[in-house]
Amino acid sequence: MATKPFQHLLQDKKHIIHTPEETSKIKVENCIGFVKVPVGIAGPLLVDGPNATNEQVYATLATTEAALVASCARGCKVFNACGGLQFDILGEGMSRAPVFKFPTPRHAINFAKSVPELQSQFTAIAESTSRHLRLQHIVPHIIGSSVHLYISYYCGDASGQNMVTIATQKACQMLATSPQGSEYEIIGFQIDGNISSDKKPSWGNVRMTRGVEVMAWGTLTNSACEKILGTSSYNLYNTLITGKEGGIRNGQFGCNINTSNIVAAIFIATGQDAACVAEACWSHLVPEYDFETKDLKISLYLPSLPVGVIGGGTVYETQNECLQIMGCARPGMKGRFAGLIASFALALDVSTCSAVSNHTFSQSHQRLARTSQQRKQTSKI
Repeated sequence: MATKPFQHLLQDKKHIIHTPEETSKIKVENCIGFVKVPVGIAGPLLVDGPNATNEQVYATLATTEAALVASCARGCKVFNACGGLQFDILGEGMSRAPVFKFPTPRHAINFAKSVPELQSQFTAIAESTSRHLRLQHIVPHIIGSSVHLYISYYCGDASGQNMVTIATQKACQMLATSPQGSEYEIIGFQIDGNISSDKKPSWGNVRMTRGVEVMAWGTLTNSACEKILGTSSYNLYNTLITGKEGGIRNGQFGCNINTSNIVAAIFIATGQDAACVAEACWSHLVPEYDFETKDLKISLYLPSLPVGVIGGGTVYETQNECLQIMGCARPGMKGRFAGLIASFALALDVSTCSAVSNHTFSQSHQRLARTSQQRKQTSKI
């Protein structure tokens, strides 16, 4: 048997390497084993939303960052003391944006104008590739002698990136080789021209949902903030507003404290495509302070959260167990899953901001992230 060219890299590696029996069913090329990522549980968090009616829920967080799980749990605690969080699903769609190329801009314009007439034919071909797929809309964009088609699909409980790619490829191939393709003088096509912003942050994915569009919100009382977070509701509000102003000056993409921490941790734990944190990184945290009651209303909006509860990495045992813990490992739970991600992200943002507000942010990381020896050395500086 020929030696694999990377075999020498694996000598004396005790933790990555696993037996062929363990890796035989893994759909990763040249699979040699697994990287263990610590998984912590945050919660309980009282939530109310689709498929989660006034329910105490937990989140599985795969992370190597100390203090993250503890901080998220503290955010859950303060919201629980104030009646919990609500969430709702505002939209859904997985996009693919193929490009058709033409001899001149005039040909491209003629084709773009005909897209509404072609949509039913395109839809029939695309939807024939999966019983779960539904084409929602097609929007043409003319760029020079090409037409980029932004196509949004509904994908059931799957995240749907592969599903929409397969559907779009077949529909484009059929159209390009059909008599209509000759009529419009289609020179050729490519499966995507970047208007879908696949695994990249963009304003396009803020305006047009790529995944699940979700919002979570709740109200914090001053007494709960002081008792649990160690700061007043007004100080929390003021810290958030100060951070928003700094973000504007810096040209920050979105407005939040550290929502990507929760998105990434849950994505890794539950078998989501971790690279899609790029689309999910934009979120809008909005604080609204009532000067009479001292209540702080706070919401978190995520326009594009590419998630699924079937397919992809969710089929692996460990990841599926993490979905089970969150109550999302069955059909119909995609919206619930997105809502829980938004809710726990909001809980973390509140807790992290409170640590900034009461000057314990550095202290908590020193206490939880360093060994006792490191802490002793730091204390002498």
